[in-house]
Formats: sequence, C-alpha cells, structure tokens
Amino acid sequence: MKPPAKSKHQDARQRLQALREVVCAANRGIHRAGLVTEHSGNASGIDRTLGLVAIKPSGVDYESLTPEMLPLTDLKGRRFAMPGLPDAGLKPSVDLPHHLYLYEHMKELGGVVHTHSNYATSFALLGRPIPAWLTAIADEFGESIPCAPYVDNQGEHIGEAILKHKNLAPAILLAQHGTFSWGANPRAALKAAIMLEDVARTCHLALLLGQPKPLPADEVAKWHGRYHSTYGQSVKP
Repeated sequence: MKPPAKSKHQDARQRLQALREVVCAANRGIHRAGLVTEHSGNASGIDRTLGLVAIKPSGVDYESLTPEMLPLTDLKGRRFAMPGLPDAGLKPSVDLPHHLYLYEHMKELGGVVHTHSNYATSFALLGRPIPAWLTAIADEFGESIPCAPYVDNQGEHIGEAILKHKNLAPAILLAQHGTFSWGANPRAALKAAIMLEDVARTCHLALLLGQPKPLPADEVAKWHGRYHSTYGQSVKP
C-alpha cells in the first residue's frame, strides 16, 4: 500500500524546517569557528522554490539559537508564518536587507554569511583587497578577494557596493566594516567565510615578515579549475 501523498502545506513545512536547520547550523558554525563575537554577524539561507529566507534573529546568543527561533521572510522582507510551523516571533537580523538584495540580484545564491572576523576585517579596515598570494586563495576564490569602498548601512547601499565590486571570489571585504561570503547553500557560504579568515590570517602574518608575491594568473586558474572539478569525492557523503 502506498503512503498517503503529502499535501502542499506539509511539503512546505518540511522544506522550511529543513531550511531553518541548515541556516541554524551555519550560524552556529561561524560562532564555533571564532568568526563572530557576542551577537555580531549572521548567516541566512533561501528556499528558491518557496521564495522564503531564514536568517539569524537580531541580538540572540549563538549558544541558545535553535532552528525554530529563525524568522522567515519573503524577498521583500515581509514576515512569513504558517500553521503548524513553530515561530518564536523574533525580529530578523538588522542585516536582512543586505542578504535580500544579494538573493534578489544573484539568483545562483542559496546562502549568505556576514562576519567581522579579525584577520579578514584587518584588511577591510585598511581598504585593502587580499591578492591571490596563496594556492588556497586560488583554490576557493579563483582570484584576489576584493574590498569594496566604505558605504553606510542604509537601504541598499551595502548590497549595491557588493554587486559593483565583487569578482569571481565568493566573498568580499567591506572597507572599515567586515566581510560577506556566499555560496550555493548556507554550508558553502560558511566554508567561504572560514577559508577567507584562514587565508587572511596567513597573509597578515606573512606581511609582518615581508611582501608576498601574487601567483601568476595562469597558476591561479589552474589551481581553481582543479579544485572545482576533480578535488574531493565524486559522490558526496
């Protein structure tokens, strides 16, 4: 006997619960990796089929965060709730407009992370990009990690600056502010944020000793191509 077919509401609830779980894990991940302190930073994710975003609530401790605490909104920032789906009624992050702008204008994105991680933000403080000095930068980012000029946090200014100054890299520095990273899903955005801080730390330490030389462009392309084609397992666990 076939199990009864799921209703559209059941399917939507399951999809949204799954979205909240992966976004909660990404938020806990940036905290566990030391990329954020106290209430700073946030991670979000989007279900493109439903057109809904889950994001960290404003001013909530990472240690106490649970999936049910994550507010849901549409791409206009309007709160969403549905019967049978727990909702703590918490306000979304104040950075929600920047996340929504990226989702609206970069249709390939499934996850976004914002941090003020120390080493990456030290470059942002100086308004300096991070050149492709390392093979690890070539692998994940494919070229230099850009730094957008300072903009305030009003309206769409941050989103516009990111779109104007981004390149192939799935991350950007914001002058005198912090970092944004993104990916096909929240886990990929988290990975980019962690790797950004890791390479920024190495480059910061190297600059204390001397002046690194960027890898040649053809070498950067070679490492990036391998990393995104043959590296890892063909079947993901």
